[in-house]
Amino acid sequence: MDTTTTESDTAGSPTVTQAGALLEPLVGCVVAITSDRRREELGAMLRRRGAEVMMAPTMRIIPLGDDRVLRAATEECLREPLDYAVATTGIGWRAWISTAEGWGLADPLAAALAGATLAARGPKATGAIRQCGMRETYSPPSESSTELLAWLLARDLTGARVAVQLHGSADTAFLDALRGAGADVVPVPVYQWGAPQDTAAVGRLVEAVVRRQVHAVAFTSAPGAAAFLAAAENDGSLNRVVDAMQADVLAACIGPVCAAPLEPHGITSVWPERGRLGSLARVITQELPPRVRRRLNTPGRDIVVQGNAVLIDGKPVPLSPLPAGVLRELARQPGRVLSRAELLRRVWTGMRRDEHAVEATVARLRTSLGEHADVVATVTKRGYRLAVDPS
Repeated sequence: MDTTTTESDTAGSPTVTQAGALLEPLVGCVVAITSDRRREELGAMLRRRGAEVMMAPTMRIIPLGDDRVLRAATEECLREPLDYAVATTGIGWRAWISTAEGWGLADPLAAALAGATLAARGPKATGAIRQCGMRETYSPPSESSTELLAWLLARDLTGARVAVQLHGSADTAFLDALRGAGADVVPVPVYQWGAPQDTAAVGRLVEAVVRRQVHAVAFTSAPGAAAFLAAAENDGSLNRVVDAMQADVLAACIGPVCAAPLEPHGITSVWPERGRLGSLARVITQELPPRVRRRLNTPGRDIVVQGNAVLIDGKPVPLSPLPAGVLRELARQPGRVLSRAELLRRVWTGMRRDEHAVEATVARLRTSLGEHADVVATVTKRGYRLAVDPS
């Protein structure tokens, strides 16, 4: 865990403890990242805020295995003049132009695109267009495909030829809407989504969500979110994953389109106004701590439970997942007695353990708490409670 005590970038402000010390706002929080591309960049942002990061890409972007598909789409763009061309991603647009150059088609493609009205989904696509010496006519402030589609449909598209650079997989609703308006649509598939390289990591993520050992899952694409749910379904864990994400595990998405696969399952997501990684890190920093933080009413001590850490008078004490899970459940209703059987059911979800595992984990928890171990009290023949004032 990153233990620096200052926060230099603008995507989150440090927490100020009662003792006046600065503390990373995501200390004790485990955030899973499901994206393939730029995952290290997002991970670095979250670690700077104190989070522990779990990498589990649910899909990966791969080049087209058969360039003949892309070449055929390019030649179709050159067959007749284009009226509109849509850039959905910067990386995809640049890859298209670069690949056409290898075929000796760069100049005719540039001429065809220069003669069309260019639209870009967001700033990265806009930058790619300008890098190629062209200028876009429109880019939606929201960076959303929905607003981009609305702008296109406001034009008379009857008979218009529209090239659409695809983002990983064909957005059939987007393409069908253009065709429904009378456009002759030329899809341009530059790359596509493929299975993740590490399927075991996705399986571990599903298990961690079920056990509440992950506090937030970050999604940066709709196909990635759908692939996560599909992995849970294949594992027979979909219902338990949905239960966890409805109650305890935060779903953080890059935007509303990305969140769409989660909505039919009743999973509420949060997302930033602008679909950028820095904005996503800010949303997680703002939304997650209040959900996982519990302040205990302990006279003479300032004790805060946050994720997999307990903060005692402002000093973080990291906990391993099972002791953290026991403390989390006791802190849900401070002062209430929970039996060993109840703790076993809540914390050891899907694991075969007996009540001796609870006793051993409580012992480990008390060891981590050191001189404050007495906050976890044993109630003879009943179970455990937090020695706090319930009020």
